[in-house]
Amino acid sequence: MPNDYQRAGPVFERFIEGARDALDLTTRNQTYTVVEGVLRTFRRRLNVEEGLRFADTLPAVLRALFVEGWDISVPPVAYAERSVLEEEVAGLRRHHNFAPHGSIRAVSSALRRFVDEQRFDQVLASLGDEACAFWSVEAD
Repeated sequence: MPNDYQRAGPVFERFIEGARDALDLTTRNQTYTVVEGVLRTFRRRLNVEEGLRFADTLPAVLRALFVEGWDISVPPVAYAERSVLEEEVAGLRRHHNFAPHGSIRAVSSALRRFVDEQRFDQVLASLGDEACAFWSVEAD
């Protein structure tokens, strides 16, 4: 069994802890919702082939979360300004979502500690400048 699958649970727990700290949230549930919102917001901008290439750069549990419930019959939507993307993240389970300003950047920062950054950035570059900007850790 590949190590990526054997260690999936502990890796995800460490990621959630890092994302919680980066987002300055207090619970795993709050963090999970924001992470899911960030992944779904990005996923909406990709076609299936692009989405699967991106998903392949993620740790196992995040990969599953990225593709879970994806209605592949819905065409991708255009990228938008960062403030619009942040609102979309906050829109997932709106009454239970504590997404702070800068949540995309915070999740990206946490995520980059759990991916092969060179491969991650290569795939993002193949998806275009807007994909690279989405996952940038530069200040918003």
